[in-house]
Amino acid sequence: MREYRPALFTTPIKLLAPGYQTVKGVPRKIYPEDGELIWCSFKTYGGTERTVNDIYAIEDTAVIETWYRPDIRSDCRIMLAENGAVYDILNEPEDMEQRHKYCKFKVQRIKGGA
Repeated sequence: MREYRPALFTTPIKLLAPGYQTVKGVPRKIYPEDGELIWCSFKTYGGTERTVNDIYAIEDTAVIETWYRPDIRSDCRIMLAENGAVYDILNEPEDMEQRHKYCKFKVQRIKGGA
């Protein structure tokens, strides 16, 4: 059986791991402004067109492959180092072949506004 080989890691991203603060008994996530630099393979597919409550929206999604790190979790965010675009991790990062060598996960762009 061949070993899994990801694409080249040419895109710099920053990992934004949340801290938690309790406000009136409810834990809230607090994300840092900057994070640790990680190199990855970042692939987008043009976004997904959706109509929600008669409002047309495009969801930017991407697939990221990088070195395995146990601190990359589903509650973290990813920021592109070049332009500062912030993405939420959609699913639990997959440990490829359970070897703790590479991981793969999907992200979705966080957009402000209405």
